[in-house]
Order: sequence, then structure tokens, then C-alpha cells
Amino acid sequence: MSLKFGTDGWRAVIADQYTFENLGKVAQATVQWLKKTYGETPTVAIGHDTRFQGRAFAEHVARVMAAQGIHVRFAETFTTTPAVSWATVTEGLSAGIAITASHNPPAYNGFKIKGDFGGSALPEQIAAVEAELADLAPLPTPLPTFAALVGAGKIELFDLSSAFVADLQEKIDVAAIREAGLKVAHDAMYGAGQGMISRVLGAAHVVELHSSVNPGFDGQAPEPIERNLADLAETVVAQNCDAAIANDGDADRIGMYDEKGQFVSSHLLLALLVKYLHRERGLTGSIIKTFSTTHMLDKMGAAYGLPVETTPIGFKYIGGKIISGDVIVGGEESGGMAVKGHIPERDGIYIGLLVLEMMVKRGKSLSALVQELFDEFGEHHTYRIDVHTTQEKKAAVLARLREGGLPVIAGDTVRDVQDLDGFKHLTDHGFLLVRPSGTEPVLRVYSEGTTPEMARTLVLDAAEQLGVA
Repeated sequence: MSLKFGTDGWRAVIADQYTFENLGKVAQATVQWLKKTYGETPTVAIGHDTRFQGRAFAEHVARVMAAQGIHVRFAETFTTTPAVSWATVTEGLSAGIAITASHNPPAYNGFKIKGDFGGSALPEQIAAVEAELADLAPLPTPLPTFAALVGAGKIELFDLSSAFVADLQEKIDVAAIREAGLKVAHDAMYGAGQGMISRVLGAAHVVELHSSVNPGFDGQAPEPIERNLADLAETVVAQNCDAAIANDGDADRIGMYDEKGQFVSSHLLLALLVKYLHRERGLTGSIIKTFSTTHMLDKMGAAYGLPVETTPIGFKYIGGKIISGDVIVGGEESGGMAVKGHIPERDGIYIGLLVLEMMVKRGKSLSALVQELFDEFGEHHTYRIDVHTTQEKKAAVLARLREGGLPVIAGDTVRDVQDLDGFKHLTDHGFLLVRPSGTEPVLRVYSEGTTPEMARTLVLDAAEQLGVA
């Protein structure tokens, strides 16, 4: 059976490919990579989220590693993936391991590797771990029990979540948020972020939703996108909240609503962060965005004198830029973003708190801050659909796009087509991007326009022209 890492770790369906046996193989490959890279006694942080058997899977990984001389710092309770990344870099560890499938459906679990720099392992590091899968040493037999390894000091339990909360309280102006009397709704989506914002700000400032351990996530993938957050949209208005925050299963992604119950997209959150960090906090650096992310960021870079770089889609491309360069904000359309002054990693809890701080410091509501962006840089609205089709039709669409693309979309003439990651059609009023899934018969169609209607029409017209509507 082939075990392959995807865009951010190895994920599979529990009891299908995600078994203790296969997890042991992935852990063993990681052990071999760690020892070749860091010597015979590497150090590792291990945490898990709220998914089914998360603790048991994490303990199994810890046993494989500790039995072979790796000192393991093991989170006492479920914790967020960004907390694992934070512990890895702040404690000077060799790597971090998060047992999570992030925003995937409830049937999945996963294995994420974090580098010693405090972010997702780089593509070349993941390739090195995958190479070890082809030449695995046998696991120690018998594998010592978790309790025995704890007793021997080879596994050390620690309260990672509390330590991370303390760090967030130092980085965010919590006092200002509290004094302003801000009230926020937080939808943890039954994930590892539950209770985190309450612990940082105080329970009096937070209305909690889906903040209990429910490994089935009520049958819904814990992904903080608009169609999954109807309860949160209603709550922010009904409870007179100033804003609402949602996080995915391991809390590295974010979705937000303003005080009117209007969804604030990741595109707009990235733009708000650039403006706040540069104009209010005086920070500089590059803006790193993926190919599907708003062109408002290009306008902002030009206005503020900040370099803008566009990468293929996937946070792994952004993480490397943050580590090797001077980056003020890096992010993607799907809710993952990182900012200067924190870890080089997506962190939905920190980003949400930073937006609350921004509202207080600017003395404006979230809707007013968004309108301020539109007034300065023009309205930018986005839309996306994922079209499930056949492999044959997908191939035919891609062949047509390679031959020149669509000359006119929704009455707008296409001025240029870019192919960094898919086929992006540029018009005078926005863009239309068609990007194939690498593993499924799926076409992802993204757009940006000057009105919500335009963005939606661009996608629907392109889908009709391509015969996938």
C-alpha cells in the first residue's frame, strides 16, 4: 500500500488506510529522517485534535519515537496545530507532529509534520520522509507502553494549550479588547480551538458555539466556509456580537462574520491585515499570496511600497517564503494566513484575535473597516465553485484552455491568460481562474469582480462555455 503525503501532511480514512499499522510506518519514516537530520537524540512535540481516537493515535506515534531515543514533549490534552508549531520553535525542538486531518470530513485523520522553524515542513523535508517509507526499519518489539515511557522520562507531558494561551495574551492587546467591551461569537466547529478565545479574552466576552468534543462533528467537515456556518451568522446578530470567528478542526484556518452577519472572506481579511500591520503597527515586508487570491493585495502593495509575490496554490509555497524572507502577511483563499510577529504558520485563533484588536485600535466596526478598503482600493468580490465532472471532460476542458482559453467571459474581453497554477483569465474588471484538482475529477473555478453579481456571473458563464455547468 502506498502512503503519500498531500499538500499538508498524510491524511486517510480511519480504519481504511489510517490504521495503527500504517501510522506506525509513517512515524518510523519520520524517526529515520529525524535521526539522519538531527543525530541520534532528536526532540519532538506531539499534539492531537478532537478527532476520533486522536489521543490513542498520538500516543502510538509517541511510543514509536520515544522507544528509539527521541525525547517527546506530549501535549496533555487536545490542542491546536499552530500550538504544536509554536512549541517546536520556542522550545528549540527538532520537529513537531500534529495528529489531525484539519478541515477534512469526520472519517479522516492525519499526520502533519512541523519544521524546527515553527511552520509546516517544507516540500523537500516531506520528500525526504517519503523516501524513508521505501526502506523502513522494523519497529521496536515489543513496543514499550506509553505509561512506561512516561515513567522513564522519555515522554514528557506538558500543558501546551495553557502555554500557548499565555503567549497569545502577550502578543495581543487583550486589555484594550476587554476595555472596549467587545463581544465575539466563536464557532470552534467541535475542533481543537474550542475554548481558546474564551481563555484569552475571558468568558464574558465570548459566545461559544459547537464547543464540545464531538468526533463526528455533527456529520459535517469542520471547514470554516460560509455554507457551513449558518448558525454562526444567526448568532452574531441575535446575540449582538461585534464579530464572529470560526475555526477548522485543528484551528489553523479562519472564517469571520461582521456585526451585521455578513461573511468577511479570507481575501478581505488578508487585505485588512496588510493595512493594519503596515499603517498602524508600522511593519514592512513582502505580501505573499497564492494564485487564486484577491488582486486588491497587488493594489495595496503598489500603494504602500510593499513587494507582492504570487505563488502556486497551497500554503506550503507561502511558508518557505516566510522562513527565507521578510514577509508582513502571507495567505491563501482558503482561510490560512500568517503574519509578521507570530509563527511562520497559519493560526486561525491568532488571526481572529488580531482582527479584534484592529477593530478596537481603529475604533471601527468590522463592516466599516471593509468599506474603508473598498473606498480606498475599489470593491473586490470573489466567488468559487468546485465542479465535479469526469476525467474525460476534465481533460477536454484543460486541452481547450491550453489552446488559448476563453476570449470573452460574461461580456468582458479577456486581456491576458496566466498559467502559474491553472488558467487565470484577466479582464478589465477582474479575473476568472480554472484550476484542476490533481487527484480528483474536479475543476475549481474562481473569480473576482467589482460586484458580487459580476463575480458569480463570471464563474457561471465560464462553466457554461466549458460545458461543465
